[in-house]
Amino acid sequence: MKSLRFLSAEAFVSNAEFARKSLSSVAHNLFPLLFKASYLLEQGEVIHDLVKNWPLVDFNMGKLLGTTMDYQEDLSHRTCSVCLESCLTGLRDYVLHHPSPYVKRLKLVDLTGIKDVEVQFCDCKKPMGRWARTELLSKLCLELLVHLQQMQCKPCTFKISIDVLVDLFVTERNYELVVQALLQKCYCPLKICCVAFRADNLALQKFFYIIKLTDPSLLRKLEVVHNVRLEMEHLEILFNSIHFPLLMSLTLPARTFNVLRHTATDELMLTTIGEKMGEMTQLTELSLAFSILTGRIQKLLSPLKTPLKMLDVSNCSLNHDDMAYLANSFHSYHLEVLDLSGHDIPGLYPSTFFKLLSHSSSVLRSLILEDCNIQDSHVNMLILGLSPCHKLQDFKFLGNPLSSEALKHLFTFLCELPMLKNVEFPVPMDCYPIGISYPIDDASLCRFDHQKYEKIAEELNLILLQGNREDVKASTPLFGSYDAAVQETNEELGAYLIMSFKETLEKFTASLSKMN
Repeated sequence: MKSLRFLSAEAFVSNAEFARKSLSSVAHNLFPLLFKASYLLEQGEVIHDLVKNWPLVDFNMGKLLGTTMDYQEDLSHRTCSVCLESCLTGLRDYVLHHPSPYVKRLKLVDLTGIKDVEVQFCDCKKPMGRWARTELLSKLCLELLVHLQQMQCKPCTFKISIDVLVDLFVTERNYELVVQALLQKCYCPLKICCVAFRADNLALQKFFYIIKLTDPSLLRKLEVVHNVRLEMEHLEILFNSIHFPLLMSLTLPARTFNVLRHTATDELMLTTIGEKMGEMTQLTELSLAFSILTGRIQKLLSPLKTPLKMLDVSNCSLNHDDMAYLANSFHSYHLEVLDLSGHDIPGLYPSTFFKLLSHSSSVLRSLILEDCNIQDSHVNMLILGLSPCHKLQDFKFLGNPLSSEALKHLFTFLCELPMLKNVEFPVPMDCYPIGISYPIDDASLCRFDHQKYEKIAEELNLILLQGNREDVKASTPLFGSYDAAVQETNEELGAYLIMSFKETLEKFTASLSKMN
C-alpha cells in the first residue's frame, strides 16, 4: 500500500529531467522518500543526482529500501544494475561536486543491507551481485583519487571523509583492483570499511595479504570457500597472527579439517584453533561443511563462550560422541539454523538427534537434513520431533529415500507448522528405477520419471492448498539451493576447475613417462 506522499514522490521522479532540475528546492527530509521512489521506478539519473546532492549525515541502503511508513514493500532484494551503478557513481560525484561547504554532511554510507536473490523484479533484469559491487566500488575509489589529483579542488574537498560499510567478495579476477583500493584507503575520501569478506578462487598467499588490508578488527563475517586451499595448519596461522574481535560468522572451505591423520601436531592445532575461536566472543554462526571432524566436535566447540545460533556440520563424518555433545551442549538451546546433511541420522544416532531437536525446537528457524537416509519407516518419528518446532520457516530434506505416500503424509503434517515458508523435498523414490541406491550419484540424479514426479508434486502442492498453506513454497532443486555468489562467479570458477584438471592430468602423464 502506497501513501499519498509516496504516490506524489513517484509522480515527481517519473519526469527525470524535471526532478533533477528541481532537487535544489526539495526539503532535505524528503530525499529518502524520493530515493526509494526512484529506485522502484529505476530512474537511474535521478538516483545519481539524489546521492550526488545527499544532504543528510548517513546513507543506509537497507533502511532506505526497506519497509517504510510510506511504502511497505522491501526493495533491498532488488540488486538492479541500473540503480546500483547510479547510486555508486553518485557517491563518487558527491565528493567531486562543489556546493557550499556546509552542505557536505555525509559521514556514513552503509551498503550492507542489499540482499542478493535468485529472481529479480526490476525491469532491466540485470542484477549487480556482490562481486560486481566490490569491483565497481574499488574502481570508483581509484578513479576518485585520479580526479582529485588532476582537478583544482577546493581545500574542503580533501577534508571529506566518508566511511563506506560494505561486504567485499574477492576472487583472482578482481583481486588486484581491490588490493589497490584498500592500499589507497587513507588517501581516498571514500573509506572502504569491510564488515563482511568472502574469498573464493584465491591463492593462500593472496588471501592472507588482502585479509590484513581489510582491517580485521571491523570484520563481522568471514567466508573462505571452495577454491581457497585453507587447511588446519593455515587456519592456526591465521588465528595466531590476526585477531577478529567482532567476528560473528565464520565459514571455512571443504576439507579444512581432517582428523583422520591422528597426529599429535594435529591434535594440538585443533586445540589451539578451538581456543582462538573461544576468544571471538561475538561468534554465533559457524560453517564447517565437508571437513572430517569425527570425534572432535567437542574439542573444537567447547571453548566457545557464546552459544551458536547457526551451525553447519554437513558431511563432517560425525560419530555418536559428536552428536551427544551437540545434544547436551548449551548451544543446543540456541540453534536457529542447523545443517546435519550427509549423516545417517536414523541409523547412527536417532535418539541423540531428537534430543538435539527438542532442545532447539523453541528457536529453530531452518533445518537441513539432506542425504540423511530418512526412509518411510522414519517419517512418524520425524513428525514427532518436528511437532514442537513452531518457528520453523525452512525445511530441506533432499536426497532421502522417501516414497510419494510418505511425502504426502509428511506434507499433511507440515501444514500445521505456522511459520513454515519453504520446503525442499526429494524426488520420490518410486519415480526412480527399482533398485536405485542412495545417495544417488550425479549421473543418475536426473534419470527419473519426470511425468510421474510432476503429478506427485501437484498432489503435494494440493495438500498445502487444502491446508490453507498457499504461502509455503515447495520445490525440488536437484543440484542444491540457489547461491547468488556461486552463480555470479561460476564462469571464473569453472575455468579454474578446468585448469586444475589439466594440471593434474599433465602431472599424471609426466609421472607415467618417468616410469616408462
